[in-house]
Amino acid sequence: MFRGLIAIVVTLAIILGAGWFVMKRDDIGYDRLESMYASNASRFMPMGEDSRIHYRDVGPRDAPVLVLVHGFSASLHTWEPWVKDLRKDYRVLTIDLPGHGLSRCLDVSETGIPQFVDAIDQVTHNLGIEHFTLVGNSMGGHTAWSYALAHPERLDGLVLVDASGWPKTGDEAESSPLVFKLLANPLARRVMKDIDMTGLIRSGLEDSFADPALVTDTMVERYSALSRAPCHREAILNLMTGRDDRSDASVEKLADINVPTLIMQGEKDNLVPSAHAEKFHAAVAGSELKLYPDVGHLPQEEAASQSVADLRNFLSTQVYTVSDEALPEPLPAE
Repeated sequence: MFRGLIAIVVTLAIILGAGWFVMKRDDIGYDRLESMYASNASRFMPMGEDSRIHYRDVGPRDAPVLVLVHGFSASLHTWEPWVKDLRKDYRVLTIDLPGHGLSRCLDVSETGIPQFVDAIDQVTHNLGIEHFTLVGNSMGGHTAWSYALAHPERLDGLVLVDASGWPKTGDEAESSPLVFKLLANPLARRVMKDIDMTGLIRSGLEDSFADPALVTDTMVERYSALSRAPCHREAILNLMTGRDDRSDASVEKLADINVPTLIMQGEKDNLVPSAHAEKFHAAVAGSELKLYPDVGHLPQEEAASQSVADLRNFLSTQVYTVSDEALPEPLPAE
């Protein structure tokens, strides 16, 4: 605890010493960000007068639907290795949550799991998707199991990838990466809100992989740029201040999940302890658990081939038990 406090104090001192105005960074407009990070598959769904959600919807229209949801401060880009494989046989919908990626904020003061659950429900309903398998990584996993509790009638299956939601013990919180310790500190959040976070973003990403060499300059630049979309920094910081203990996972809550469930976890995850995957496995009856040695917080990127193969096996044996001949013909690659 004391060492964590010292690290925060030292980091704040460096920030203040370097000069607030030198490190201050303005927002980047959505038009510019879209020119950099949207693709031919990108679509934007209006949400009220001033907001819209960025999503990509690829694959055969009559195939089973998979909805993939990213984690804290990330974007739908994290799923690209999986989408490239899955789109041959499934309709794959990836969504930028409100205040993330290329999605506008909704009500910033309400940024959190309930808002994300509602956004997924609205997007899928508006696209005419009534049933789907929901996949979530990290905070997206927290969103996914919360969705399963709120709307069980809509899910064919549930996949939790290094999902968050269990309260951390004191030792687990102490071992969290520096960037998350800073975000948990009210003074640090105020100082950090408008400054260049590139160095801390790189550090946080390196902590997210078992092999830090997988973090590229391009990846860091994308995370940094998207975090500077109008209102995104406020939304991300609000996720830390607006935490509601009532949204925590518990054995009693998760016992109500009765859809086929796959739990995936990197054993070298520095953000969500691998013991939490064991807790999900024990709490969700009939769930399947896949552990990945030498893999960190993002198996969909760090162990893409193995994790997507495990997902395919789960879908074909536990969720959509149809023969290969019954699957629709794949669309040609774009």
